[in-house]
Amino acid sequence: MESAFTGSCLCGNVQLKSKVRPQMTAHCHCDDCRKSSGTGHCTHTALPKEAVEVTGELTLFDKPADSGNVISRAFCPNCGSAVYSLNSSMSDLIFVRASTIDQPDVIEAQVTVYSSRAPSWDKIDESLQAFPEMPPQGSREVIDDGAMK
Repeated sequence: MESAFTGSCLCGNVQLKSKVRPQMTAHCHCDDCRKSSGTGHCTHTALPKEAVEVTGELTLFDKPADSGNVISRAFCPNCGSAVYSLNSSMSDLIFVRASTIDQPDVIEAQVTVYSSRAPSWDKIDESLQAFPEMPPQGSREVIDDGAMK
């Protein structure tokens, strides 16, 4: 698989390769992302699931989101690094944690979600479109230019 970018967990036991560049990248300030990242937000990049190859052992943690959709967070059981998330309502996409990407400049955030929950010490980039919560479900489609409908 020729890759557009690669990534790994902290210990290197989990590796990922994507054959496409990210379609959409978002900063998320929801409570779960803050707690799972250990900081004020997570940055996720959305990719077609079939374009990403992941190798190595992962542990999944499932938790319902505010919407009722189940978010499955995959992490390395050895070092604890968060690697990606899956959303039960978007089964065709994988949301890779930007922190795992070996070539971090391959991504550029387009939006911020759950901006209303951002802690005061984690300033929101005002140049990005921001949503106080998650955009309505009908607006989640990723389009070619990386914007949300």
